[in-house]
Amino acid sequence: MKTHTAEPEPSTARTHRNRAVVASTVGTAIEWYDFFLYGTAAALVFPHLFFPGQSEYMGILASFATQFVGFAARPIGAAVFGHFGDRVGRKSTLVITLLLMGISTVLIGCLPSYASIGFAAPILLVVLRVCQGIGVGGEWGGSVLLAMEWGPKKRRGLMASWPQMGVPLGLLTSTGMVKWLSAASGDDFDNWGWRIPFLASAVLVAIGLYVRLRVLESPDFREVKREEAVVRIPLWDVLHHQWREVITAAFVRLSEQAPFYLFITFVLTYGTEHLGLARGDLLDDTLIAAAIGLITIPVFGHLSDRFGRRLVYGIGIVCVGAFAFPYFALLNTRTPGLVLLAIALSLVFHDMQYGPQAALIAEGFGTNVRYSGAGLGYQLASVIAGGPAPLIAAAILEDTGSSVGISVYILGCCVLSMVALLLVPRRTDGEVTVGKGRGSVPRQGSGKQSTR
Repeated sequence: MKTHTAEPEPSTARTHRNRAVVASTVGTAIEWYDFFLYGTAAALVFPHLFFPGQSEYMGILASFATQFVGFAARPIGAAVFGHFGDRVGRKSTLVITLLLMGISTVLIGCLPSYASIGFAAPILLVVLRVCQGIGVGGEWGGSVLLAMEWGPKKRRGLMASWPQMGVPLGLLTSTGMVKWLSAASGDDFDNWGWRIPFLASAVLVAIGLYVRLRVLESPDFREVKREEAVVRIPLWDVLHHQWREVITAAFVRLSEQAPFYLFITFVLTYGTEHLGLARGDLLDDTLIAAAIGLITIPVFGHLSDRFGRRLVYGIGIVCVGAFAFPYFALLNTRTPGLVLLAIALSLVFHDMQYGPQAALIAEGFGTNVRYSGAGLGYQLASVIAGGPAPLIAAAILEDTGSSVGISVYILGCCVLSMVALLLVPRRTDGEVTVGKGRGSVPRQGSGKQSTR
């Protein structure tokens, strides 16, 4: 039973498409604001607030470990919300993920320190970090699909890249808030100043809910409902029929996610503790790099529509690998202009992958299991890449006192990603989603082999 594309009335199609893009991007930006805010605080504040009495290295390691817990929880969020996103719809699921993330972040801002409640403080911090991870784990798939499925097929790279801009937007706002409060509160930043950006999440969530509640469900998912092609257990269907796509999606992200969390989180620890650079200067450099991402992410998404996802993504992998050693060489000069160049270029090379990444991963799955399949593959990278990266880098630096080993680690991630990219299954332009219970298995139409 072949489906046809469900389209809204021509007079309203553009309005609904624009609303979907705005809702996806704004909501994702808010969730990444929350997630990145934790990472910044984990590097600058949490070690002595929640893990006192430790050596400087052990405090940093413990703080990054709680950050890793959030990454480990992200596949759980992808599985749980992917199930409901494929069965109930993208819109309603995204409302829940936004609330979960926002409430968790506000509660972290209210959390007493170790000095006030002892061991209960780090335990509660871990619990709330898990809730954050579950929320952001369920967020990505729905946001990307809501935007991508509202857009024309030939522009899916660009459409899916808009929610990806939530990363630089979230990084920009969270880093900006920390920098502003750090300057405004002065010596009191470690006492109460750091809490205000977390509490401010309540306002951002209210804005995000207003935007998301005005969006219609994606036409592709409505078509699945009309054709009665909803899968009973989407996650099982994906793992049974498309486990290769899930695995390659996770490993293709190694060169993007592991270096990224070194570029935005570990660099703060490395720069302040190892190089003696000013915290404010590093935050300024991160702000500039994040602002550039507002341009580069959609540009590379668009280029993937013209030249192919694999080509653009592969060039990004090569650039990150080639920059692994020059990155730390530039930082180690301690020269302000060269430090800025290192941080800015690192995120541009990241964006070469992040722009086309959403469409590259999502297009590998049928519409009625796409939330579960794409979300799970994407978020599994959090366990093998994003979460452990700062921990591995901190351990290498402590053991060797040098950044060389960290550069080798980045290069290794790039090699594995390139292998995974070559193994990503290719799809044909004529694919359609088919009937009940086998939604993850595309039926081949008459389209020619895709170069994407």
